[in-house]
Amino acid sequence: MSEDEEELEELRRQRLQRLVQEQQRAQAEQQLEMQKQALLRQILTPEARQRLTNLKMVKPEFASQLELQLIQLAQQGRINVPVTDEQIKDLLMRLQPQRRDIKIRRV
Repeated sequence: MSEDEEELEELRRQRLQRLVQEQQRAQAEQQLEMQKQALLRQILTPEARQRLTNLKMVKPEFASQLELQLIQLAQQGRINVPVTDEQIKDLLMRLQPQRRDIKIRRV
């Protein structure tokens, strides 16, 4: 093999290795997400899960953080299981920053 062919072969090996690592990372993330969803099915009512799904469409990062907090609270025994939709609504109201209603009066 010439030097150029060896260099090309080395580049191919490196690229293949990166692809394999990316695939393994994606599989690990998918497995983690599946475990998280299984835990949420255990601790949330179907209505509460639907509310979180809707929230995830609007605020994905906030919903993910809320899911992790709910899982942690349930594992620590700090919340009653199953968590209902009403409890999720109450929690969301407490977590939302207070908004001021601006009223404009004309004189």
